[in-house]
Amino acid sequence: MRICVYCSSSSAVDRIYYSAARELGLLIASRGHSLIYGGGHIGPMGELARAVKAAGGRVVGVIPRSMVELGLAYEQADEMIVTESMAERKAHMEQNADAFVALPGGLGTLEELTQVITMKQLNYVSGAIVVLNVGDFYDQLLSHFERIRQQRFAGPESSQLYDVVASPIEAIEYLESHRGVSLRSRLL
Repeated sequence: MRICVYCSSSSAVDRIYYSAARELGLLIASRGHSLIYGGGHIGPMGELARAVKAAGGRVVGVIPRSMVELGLAYEQADEMIVTESMAERKAHMEQNADAFVALPGGLGTLEELTQVITMKQLNYVSGAIVVLNVGDFYDQLLSHFERIRQQRFAGPESSQLYDVVASPIEAIEYLESHRGVSLRSRLL
């Protein structure tokens, strides 16, 4: 399975997020999956890629040219796809992944997570989406998602678009057992 992981590239974050990224990377590789990710070498993003490589897994980075020019690309990736924009980067990741995991991250990770959930709601992607809620990081966002449903900006079935887990092993086990949920588009 090609697993797309969204996560932070900030090197200022707490070590708990590095640990979760490392554990997830080791599990991805040891269970025979490959990684598609943002292509960076710093922060939890870099930790994730290094763990996949260390365990013998395949790493595919997708990174905008501007970030390559800043020296942020992970040079040991098995494949590095260079895009001209963030939009192209996200589209490539969505189109080439079988499943998606969101580790804790900043605004970019939040954008990627909400976009892939929306893409699934509209039936543009079909893979499982897992929110890896390390240290309850996503609790407030998940509460906001519930408020969106309560205020009827999304139907109650929208909670089926993603699953929330607390650990990397739960994320992998969910992805491996997921059968997929197809929801009728809200545009119909």
